[in-house]
Amino acid sequence: MSSDLNDLEQALQTYFDGLYEGDTEKLGRVFHDVSHLFSVTDGALADLPRAQWFELVRTRKSAQSQDLPRHDWVVHIDRSGPNTAFAKVQCQIPPRYFTDYLTFVKLTDGWRIVSKTFHTETR
Repeated sequence: MSSDLNDLEQALQTYFDGLYEGDTEKLGRVFHDVSHLFSVTDGALADLPRAQWFELVRTRKSAQSQDLPRHDWVVHIDRSGPNTAFAKVQCQIPPRYFTDYLTFVKLTDGWRIVSKTFHTETR
């Protein structure tokens, strides 16, 4: 089980690196092809497929390109079995601060995010 936790932590690090660098190749290593991202805007649910989100990531300035300090961390990991896990993480691209709820599954090629539900604050 400890190597599984290490593998999950490595997937989370790849996620953080991909976000900070704006690198969709890295993000593609951890997001499953059919994954979706969810958020609430003005009381309505927004459902964003992975491909659409990747296009947004490609076209925005990354935190790294803006030389912004890096602040990302794991708040909580919960594994409910050998093939499922949940992680609550926080990260930022100032002035936006994110809390992400990531649902993982473990497949033959490793841990993959199948859904991300997030909250954004602007400060």
